Amino acid sequence: MVKIAIVYHSGYGHTAVQAQHVQQGATEVEGASATLYKVDEIMDNLSVLDDADAIIFGSPTYMGSVSAPFKAFMDASAKTWLAQGWKDKLAAGFTNSMGLSGDKFNTLIQMVTFAAQHSMLWVSLGQPTTPQEEGAQTGHPTTLNRVGSYLGAMAQSENAAPEDTPPSGDLDTAKVLGRRVAEMAKRFK
Repeated sequence: MVKIAIVYHSGYGHTAVQAQHVQQGATEVEGASATLYKVDEIMDNLSVLDDADAIIFGSPTYMGSVSAPFKAFMDASAKTWLAQGWKDKLAAGFTNSMGLSGDKFNTLIQMVTFAAQHSMLWVSLGQPTTPQEEGAQTGHPTTLNRVGSYLGAMAQSENAAPEDTPPSGDLDTAKVLGRRVAEMAKRFK
């Protein structure tokens, strides 16, 4: 059984919905389990991540970067970094913002750099930006990877309740990321 940890912060609930879909995608893979961890709940006990084969990071994009609580989680991992406790674990990431761009790419770059400093191996989204279904349009809310990211899963949420946004294409993209990481974890194990 491969173990996936999904470590995230969600300010208004939209990134939490995205995290739940990442988890759904991961658990669709036979022989994989996935556990959600809110950063504020594990800050003092990062050892819960030690048994994970892969860690998927998630943060909303605030002002062009990860949220302050997610950055605090990154900083709290200094002792793990010093011991190289996450070395050779798989890593991936997802983010969400209200803007279609919102500088989400920068948030994923922060996560990639963070993973690299921990000597982790980054797993990309592995999903092209072209529509996969006949009649689908690039950028349409129901299209996979409509935001056009290769580095990780990106979602865009309107200023509405998390039950209404992000759209289905972005949530399906989150599932794709979860499945891909779980499949890669099985291959590496």
